[in-house]
Amino acid sequence: MKDLKVIFMGTPDFAVSVLQKLIQNTTVVLVVTQPDKYVGRKHILTPSPVKVEALKNNIKVFQPEKIRQNYDQILNTKADIIITCAYGQIIPKEILTYPKLGCINVHASLLPKYRGGAPIHWCLINGEEKTGITIMYMDEGMDTGDIIKSAEYFIKDEDNVGTLHDKLSQIGAQLLIEVLPSIINGTNKREKQDNEKATYAYNIKREEERIDFSKDGKSIINKIRGLNPWPLANFLINNEEMKVYNATFKPQKIDSVSKVVVADKKSLGISCKDGIIYLNKVKPYGKKEMNITDYLNGIEKDKILNCKVNG
Repeated sequence: MKDLKVIFMGTPDFAVSVLQKLIQNTTVVLVVTQPDKYVGRKHILTPSPVKVEALKNNIKVFQPEKIRQNYDQILNTKADIIITCAYGQIIPKEILTYPKLGCINVHASLLPKYRGGAPIHWCLINGEEKTGITIMYMDEGMDTGDIIKSAEYFIKDEDNVGTLHDKLSQIGAQLLIEVLPSIINGTNKREKQDNEKATYAYNIKREEERIDFSKDGKSIINKIRGLNPWPLANFLINNEEMKVYNATFKPQKIDSVSKVVVADKKSLGISCKDGIIYLNKVKPYGKKEMNITDYLNGIEKDKILNCKVNG
C-alpha cells in the first residue's frame, strides 16, 4: 500500500495513532488540521497534536480557518484517498467528491449510535456496555455515511474517557489499515446506516459537567467516569467549585440527598438518591488535583459536615 497517496485530516491526540499508521503503510502527501490555538493562562500559541506529528515526519501541513471557504490546496494535491479522524470541521462536497477512492472517516462509536463530536464521553455517561470504532464513507451529513467495517470494545468498570480514548485510538488505527486494501481494490462492504437507530453525541456543555446528587449512584459514577480526565465533573460546596476525578458508590437508605454525610480523616461522602458517593480524587477550586485524604487534612471538617452541595 506504500504507493497509495493519502491526504489525512485530523486534529487531536485521538487522530495521531491513525496518522502514524498511515505514515508507516502509505504515502501521506498532505495533512490538514485545525489552526494553532492559544492555550493556557499564558496564552501560548500551540499546534495541534496532528500537526506536530506531521512536521516530525516532514509532511506538508495545511491549516485553513474555514475549510468550506479555503480548500483549493487540497484539490491541487494529487491523492488517491482522503482519510479523516476527528478533524473538527464540516467538510464540503467539493472535497468529498474529489479523490477517486472517496473520503473515509474513522469514528469512535458503533454507528449509527453516537454520531457527533463527543461519542466517548456520552457512551460512558449513558452507561453503555460496549462501544467501538466505525470505518465509514463520508457524505455531507454528520457521520451518516455508509459503514465499511466496525470493531466492538466492551467497556470495563475501570475505564474513563482517558483510557477509552487511548484504546479506541489504537483500535481505529489498526482497523483502518486492515480495511484499506479492500477499499483500494473495491471489495469492501458498504452498509447503509439505519437512521431510525441513530443517536447523537454533541459536545459537552458547561452546565452538563455539574453533578446532580438527586440522581442514583450509578448514574453519578457514570458521569464522573465520562468526564475524567476532561473536562471533569463538578459540584459546589460552600459556593466553591469542586472537580471530581473519581469516586465510589455505596448503596444504602438515605434521608436526604445532596448533603455531605461523611467527613472524617479518610472519607468524604455525599448522599444521593440511593446511597453515598465517596470522593477519591478531587481538584478543589484554585488548587491542584489531590487525593481526598490530602484535601481533608487541609480543611475544618466540621464546616462541611451536613453541608448541602450545589445549593
